[in-house]
Amino acid sequence: MIKIENKRRKLLVKLGLVLVILCIYLFVPAVKKNVNQMVFYLSMLNLDAIKEYILSFGILAPIISFLLMLLQSVAAPLPAFLITFANAALFGWVYGAILSWASAMAGATLCFYIAKFLGRDVVEKLTSKYALDSVDEFFEKYGKHTILIARLLPFMSFDLVSYAAGLTSMNFMSFFIATGIGQLPATIVYSYVGDMLTGSAKIMMMGILTLFALSILIFMIKKIYNEKNNSSIDVKLKEE
Repeated sequence: MIKIENKRRKLLVKLGLVLVILCIYLFVPAVKKNVNQMVFYLSMLNLDAIKEYILSFGILAPIISFLLMLLQSVAAPLPAFLITFANAALFGWVYGAILSWASAMAGATLCFYIAKFLGRDVVEKLTSKYALDSVDEFFEKYGKHTILIARLLPFMSFDLVSYAAGLTSMNFMSFFIATGIGQLPATIVYSYVGDMLTGSAKIMMMGILTLFALSILIFMIKKIYNEKNNSSIDVKLKEE
Protein backbone atom coordinates (compact mmCIF):
# COMPACT_ATOMS: atom_id res chain seq x y z
CA MET A 1 0.00 0.00 0.00
CA ILE A 2 2.83 2.39 0.90
CA LYS A 3 4.66 1.56 -2.34
CA ILE A 4 1.53 2.29 -4.40
CA GLU A 5 1.10 5.60 -2.59
CA ASN A 6 4.73 6.56 -3.24
CA LYS A 7 4.34 5.70 -6.94
CA ARG A 8 1.26 7.92 -7.14
CA ARG A 9 3.10 10.80 -5.50
CA LYS A 10 6.05 10.45 -7.87
CA LEU A 11 3.69 10.35 -10.83
CA LEU A 12 1.90 13.48 -9.65
CA VAL A 13 5.22 15.30 -9.17
CA LYS A 14 6.34 14.28 -12.68
CA LEU A 15 3.06 15.41 -14.24
CA GLY A 16 3.22 18.65 -12.28
CA LEU A 17 6.75 19.37 -13.47
CA VAL A 18 5.86 18.71 -17.11
CA LEU A 19 2.78 20.92 -16.74
CA VAL A 20 4.83 23.79 -15.26
CA ILE A 21 7.35 23.62 -18.12
CA LEU A 22 4.56 23.56 -20.73
CA CYS A 23 2.80 26.50 -19.08
CA ILE A 24 6.00 28.56 -19.02
CA TYR A 25 6.54 27.84 -22.73
CA LEU A 26 2.92 28.47 -23.75
CA PHE A 27 2.07 31.47 -21.60
CA VAL A 28 5.34 33.41 -21.32
CA PRO A 29 5.70 35.09 -24.75
CA ALA A 30 9.42 35.91 -24.37
CA VAL A 31 10.29 32.28 -23.56
CA LYS A 32 8.18 30.91 -26.40
CA LYS A 33 9.62 33.38 -28.90
CA ASN A 34 13.25 32.68 -27.97
CA VAL A 35 12.83 28.89 -27.87
CA ASN A 36 11.14 28.92 -31.28
CA GLN A 37 13.93 31.13 -32.68
CA MET A 38 16.61 28.79 -31.38
CA VAL A 39 14.90 25.74 -32.86
CA PHE A 40 14.51 27.58 -36.17
CA TYR A 41 18.20 28.50 -36.44
CA LEU A 42 19.35 25.01 -35.41
CA SER A 43 17.01 23.33 -37.90
CA MET A 44 18.39 25.52 -40.73
CA LEU A 45 21.70 23.61 -40.52
CA ASN A 46 23.44 26.83 -41.53
CA LEU A 47 26.65 27.61 -39.65
CA ASP A 48 26.78 31.28 -40.70
CA ALA A 49 23.16 31.84 -39.62
CA ILE A 50 23.85 30.31 -36.18
CA LYS A 51 26.99 32.47 -35.77
CA GLU A 52 25.04 35.63 -36.64
CA TYR A 53 22.24 34.66 -34.24
CA ILE A 54 24.66 34.10 -31.35
CA LEU A 55 26.57 37.33 -32.10
CA SER A 56 23.35 39.36 -32.18
CA PHE A 57 23.17 39.05 -28.37
CA GLY A 58 26.46 40.92 -27.82
CA ILE A 59 28.06 40.23 -24.43
CA LEU A 60 25.39 37.59 -23.76
CA ALA A 61 26.60 35.54 -26.77
CA PRO A 62 28.33 32.81 -24.67
CA ILE A 63 25.17 32.38 -22.57
CA ILE A 64 23.02 32.08 -25.70
CA SER A 65 25.44 29.50 -27.11
CA PHE A 66 25.20 27.58 -23.83
CA LEU A 67 21.39 27.64 -24.00
CA LEU A 68 21.48 26.56 -27.65
CA MET A 69 23.51 23.50 -26.69
CA LEU A 70 21.06 22.68 -23.89
CA LEU A 71 18.14 23.01 -26.30
CA GLN A 72 19.70 20.78 -28.95
CA SER A 73 20.46 18.22 -26.25
CA VAL A 74 16.84 18.01 -25.13
CA ALA A 75 15.42 18.25 -28.65
CA ALA A 76 17.51 15.40 -30.07
CA PRO A 77 18.59 14.90 -32.78
CA LEU A 78 19.29 18.57 -33.60
CA PRO A 79 22.99 18.88 -34.59
CA ALA A 80 25.48 19.80 -31.85
CA PHE A 81 28.56 20.02 -34.09
CA LEU A 82 27.27 23.25 -35.68
CA ILE A 83 27.27 24.95 -32.29
CA THR A 84 30.79 23.62 -31.62
CA PHE A 85 32.00 25.02 -34.95
CA ALA A 86 30.25 28.34 -34.25
CA ASN A 87 31.82 28.61 -30.79
CA ALA A 88 35.29 27.99 -32.24
CA ALA A 89 34.79 30.61 -34.96
CA LEU A 90 33.39 33.23 -32.57
CA PHE A 91 35.46 32.72 -29.41
CA GLY A 92 38.62 31.00 -30.68
CA TRP A 93 39.18 27.26 -30.56
CA VAL A 94 40.40 27.13 -26.94
CA TYR A 95 37.61 29.16 -25.33
CA GLY A 96 35.16 27.74 -27.87
CA ALA A 97 36.13 24.19 -26.88
CA ILE A 98 35.72 24.98 -23.18
CA LEU A 99 32.29 26.50 -23.79
CA SER A 100 31.20 23.62 -26.05
CA TRP A 101 32.43 20.95 -23.64
CA ALA A 102 30.84 22.56 -20.57
CA SER A 103 27.50 23.16 -22.29
CA ALA A 104 27.48 19.67 -23.83
CA MET A 105 28.13 18.17 -20.38
CA ALA A 106 25.26 20.22 -18.95
CA GLY A 107 23.02 19.05 -21.81
CA ALA A 108 23.99 15.41 -21.26
CA THR A 109 23.26 15.75 -17.55
CA LEU A 110 19.87 17.29 -18.31
CA CYS A 111 18.97 14.44 -20.70
CA PHE A 112 20.11 11.84 -18.15
CA TYR A 113 17.91 13.27 -15.39
CA ILE A 114 14.92 13.86 -17.67
CA ALA A 115 15.00 10.15 -18.49
CA LYS A 116 15.68 9.13 -14.88
CA PHE A 117 12.96 11.36 -13.44
CA LEU A 118 10.24 11.44 -16.10
CA GLY A 119 10.65 7.95 -17.58
CA ARG A 120 10.60 6.27 -20.96
CA ASP A 121 7.24 7.60 -22.20
CA VAL A 122 8.41 11.22 -22.01
CA VAL A 123 11.77 10.38 -23.60
CA GLU A 124 10.04 8.65 -26.53
CA LYS A 125 7.97 11.81 -27.12
CA LEU A 126 11.12 13.97 -27.10
CA THR A 127 12.97 11.61 -29.45
CA SER A 128 11.31 8.59 -31.05
CA LYS A 129 10.60 5.02 -30.00
CA TYR A 130 12.55 3.54 -32.91
CA ALA A 131 15.66 5.66 -32.22
CA LEU A 132 15.55 4.87 -28.51
CA ASP A 133 15.15 1.14 -29.18
CA SER A 134 18.24 1.20 -31.42
CA VAL A 135 20.31 2.82 -28.65
CA ASP A 136 18.95 0.28 -26.15
CA GLU A 137 20.48 -2.42 -28.34
CA PHE A 138 23.85 -0.68 -28.08
CA PHE A 139 23.61 -0.70 -24.27
CA GLU A 140 22.65 -4.39 -24.27
CA LYS A 141 25.56 -5.22 -26.56
CA TYR A 142 28.35 -3.01 -25.21
CA GLY A 143 27.18 -2.11 -21.70
CA LYS A 144 29.38 0.46 -19.96
CA HIS A 145 31.43 0.95 -23.14
CA THR A 146 28.39 2.36 -25.02
CA ILE A 147 28.95 5.97 -23.95
CA LEU A 148 32.57 6.02 -25.12
CA ILE A 149 31.70 4.24 -28.37
CA ALA A 150 28.86 6.66 -29.10
CA ARG A 151 31.22 9.64 -28.97
CA LEU A 152 33.28 8.07 -31.76
CA LEU A 153 30.30 7.78 -34.09
CA PRO A 154 29.59 11.12 -35.82
CA PHE A 155 26.27 9.82 -37.14
CA MET A 156 24.90 8.81 -33.72
CA SER A 157 23.02 11.32 -31.60
CA PHE A 158 24.82 11.42 -28.27
CA ASP A 159 21.75 13.01 -26.71
CA LEU A 160 19.86 9.77 -27.38
CA VAL A 161 22.63 7.90 -25.58
CA SER A 162 22.29 10.26 -22.60
CA TYR A 163 18.55 9.64 -22.49
CA ALA A 164 19.04 5.87 -22.79
CA ALA A 165 21.65 5.90 -20.02
CA GLY A 166 19.14 7.59 -17.73
CA LEU A 167 16.74 4.71 -18.32
CA THR A 168 19.31 2.13 -17.20
CA SER A 169 20.58 1.31 -13.72
CA MET A 170 23.79 3.27 -14.42
CA ASN A 171 24.54 5.78 -11.67
CA PHE A 172 25.10 9.43 -12.51
CA MET A 173 28.78 9.60 -11.55
CA SER A 174 29.71 6.71 -13.87
CA PHE A 175 27.72 8.35 -16.65
CA PHE A 176 29.23 11.79 -16.00
CA ILE A 177 32.85 10.55 -15.98
CA ALA A 178 32.42 8.44 -19.12
CA THR A 179 30.65 11.33 -20.85
CA GLY A 180 33.35 13.81 -19.88
CA ILE A 181 36.15 11.55 -21.12
CA GLY A 182 34.30 10.66 -24.32
CA GLN A 183 33.20 14.22 -25.01
CA LEU A 184 36.58 15.91 -24.60
CA PRO A 185 38.61 14.60 -27.60
CA ALA A 186 35.82 15.18 -30.13
CA THR A 187 35.14 18.67 -28.75
CA ILE A 188 38.81 19.68 -28.96
CA VAL A 189 39.25 18.30 -32.48
CA TYR A 190 36.02 19.76 -33.86
CA SER A 191 36.77 23.12 -32.24
CA TYR A 192 40.26 23.21 -33.74
CA VAL A 193 38.92 22.24 -37.16
CA GLY A 194 36.11 24.77 -36.88
CA ASP A 195 38.52 27.57 -36.05
CA MET A 196 41.28 26.79 -38.56
CA LEU A 197 39.55 25.44 -41.65
CA THR A 198 36.90 26.64 -44.08
CA GLY A 199 35.10 25.36 -47.16
CA SER A 200 36.26 22.15 -48.87
CA ALA A 201 39.27 21.80 -46.55
CA LYS A 202 36.91 21.51 -43.58
CA ILE A 203 34.82 18.88 -45.37
CA MET A 204 37.94 16.88 -46.21
CA MET A 205 39.18 17.06 -42.63
CA MET A 206 35.79 15.92 -41.34
CA GLY A 207 36.04 12.90 -43.64
CA ILE A 208 39.49 12.07 -42.29
CA LEU A 209 38.26 12.46 -38.69
CA THR A 210 35.31 10.19 -39.44
CA LEU A 211 37.60 7.47 -40.80
CA PHE A 212 39.84 7.87 -37.76
CA ALA A 213 36.85 7.56 -35.44
CA LEU A 214 35.64 4.43 -37.22
CA SER A 215 39.12 2.89 -36.93
CA ILE A 216 39.12 3.47 -33.16
CA LEU A 217 35.58 2.14 -32.99
CA ILE A 218 36.55 -1.12 -34.72
CA PHE A 219 39.51 -1.49 -32.33
CA MET A 220 37.25 -0.98 -29.29
CA ILE A 221 34.62 -3.44 -30.56
CA LYS A 222 37.33 -6.07 -31.08
CA LYS A 223 38.66 -5.42 -27.58
CA ILE A 224 35.20 -5.75 -26.04
CA TYR A 225 34.52 -8.91 -28.04
CA ASN A 226 37.80 -10.44 -26.89
CA GLU A 227 37.00 -9.54 -23.26
CA LYS A 228 33.58 -11.19 -23.47
CA ASN A 229 34.99 -14.19 -25.31
CA ASN A 230 37.73 -14.68 -22.73
CA SER A 231 35.25 -14.34 -19.84
CA SER A 232 32.94 -16.96 -21.38
CA ILE A 233 35.91 -19.33 -21.81
CA ASP A 234 36.84 -18.81 -18.16
CA VAL A 235 33.27 -19.62 -17.09
CA LYS A 236 33.30 -22.85 -19.12
CA LEU A 237 36.65 -23.89 -17.65
CA LYS A 238 35.34 -23.32 -14.12
CA GLU A 239 32.24 -25.39 -14.87
CA GLU A 240 34.42 -28.23 -16.10
